Amino acid sequence: MNEKLLQLDKVEVVYKRVITAVQGVTLSVAPRQLVALLGTNGAGKTTTLRAISGFLGIDDARVTVGAVVFKGARIENHPPHEIARRGVVLVPEREKVFPNLTVAENLAAPVLRSASAAERRSLDEQVYHFFPRLAALRHRVAGLLSGGERQMLAIAGALMCRPELLLVDELSLGLAPIVVDDLIHRLAAIRDDLGIGILLVEQSAAVALEIADYAYVMENGRVVLDGDSERLRGHQDVQEFYLGQTRGERRSYREVKQYRRSRRWYG
Repeated sequence: MNEKLLQLDKVEVVYKRVITAVQGVTLSVAPRQLVALLGTNGAGKTTTLRAISGFLGIDDARVTVGAVVFKGARIENHPPHEIARRGVVLVPEREKVFPNLTVAENLAAPVLRSASAAERRSLDEQVYHFFPRLAALRHRVAGLLSGGERQMLAIAGALMCRPELLLVDELSLGLAPIVVDDLIHRLAAIRDDLGIGILLVEQSAAVALEIADYAYVMENGRVVLDGDSERLRGHQDVQEFYLGQTRGERRSYREVKQYRRSRRWYG
């Protein structure tokens, strides 16, 4: 895939004009590609998503260096509503749904007023196809849904915006493994059936690498490793830190390899 839907080029994000949270991040997502962004808490994954989606302003942060390019146009530091209109839609880590609205009302909220009744019905049918459980719960108040059902509703609400690039922050957070397994396969089906690009931020490498075409590993605001899923799953350092345990306790990637990339990835 040579064509790029999204391209980050040496992006730096600074909070409150003094704290650098993301340093020189370069990554890309091609059309119909599912890319995972892996790393532990504080690695800079969510900040990277906010830099793409425009939600940095709520935290007094800006992209100060580099470019975020979507479909050939620079979008860094643009407001979230403008970026969403362009086709980049975020499923946030928390506060995913309106708890006092029903499932159906949550799904109606993101739809443009200009959409016709036929377009609204088509979007409803689409999301209920991917998440039939929501069809059965359409009149239930979202605050009464389980964690897995809320995650389904959050993704479904994002699909109502007809994205070309879907950003998903921490798909598996707080959910049981059986629920996560169901969700990741539904996400893969959305990519395949709708032909959209997906950038998935995820702490669990095992979850992300099961469906991702390509992945980047972040630590301390930097991308320290990248490669296709097969290579990452087989990489000794990823197995040691992200897919297993070392002497009963996890260590940082920096301790494992001091940020040295292995040339064999690119052979």
